[in-house]
Amino acid sequence: MNYGQVYYNDVANGVGCRTALFVSGCTHHCKGCFNEMTWDFNYGEPYTKDVEDEIIESLKPEYIAGLTILGGEPMEIVNQKEIRPLLERIKREVPKATIWIYSGYLWEELIDADNKRCHGEDTDAILSMTDILVDGEFVLDKKNLMLRFRGSENQRIIDVQRSLQNGEIVLSKYNDRDESRFV
Repeated sequence: MNYGQVYYNDVANGVGCRTALFVSGCTHHCKGCFNEMTWDFNYGEPYTKDVEDEIIESLKPEYIAGLTILGGEPMEIVNQKEIRPLLERIKREVPKATIWIYSGYLWEELIDADNKRCHGEDTDAILSMTDILVDGEFVLDKKNLMLRFRGSENQRIIDVQRSLQNGEIVLSKYNDRDESRFV
């Protein structure tokens, strides 16, 4: 897996101060994508143990809420092969860190074991370690700058753990547009 960049102390891609990993490779090719260069699976630099070590260390300060993985497309099967061990390591070494993943794939696609485009041997494990999934492709005609943590109105902010427990999608409280609720 390659990655485009890592942002440390990011406050735009999830709740709190976070580390954000932008992976390379995406087959969605959404019109109006803000990060089009990451469509190429070869874009950026190789993801290495040294990069992973830096990410882990960045999550340890108390003021860091967690890791956000976006891209590109984290849930492309080839990217899942690297993301799963990273999340397993985070859960062992920095259990306080919350995990957010942005994916153009819908929840329904990700949990469908027959959908070989995005559901592989690592998918269920990744979801079991994820707190929030922002799902759905970016749709330029539904772009809305007033939304928190997402770019278009079709995208959902899903509470992954509650969704897995309930067997149906449970939207996160962060899906709400009324920002006064979060002050």
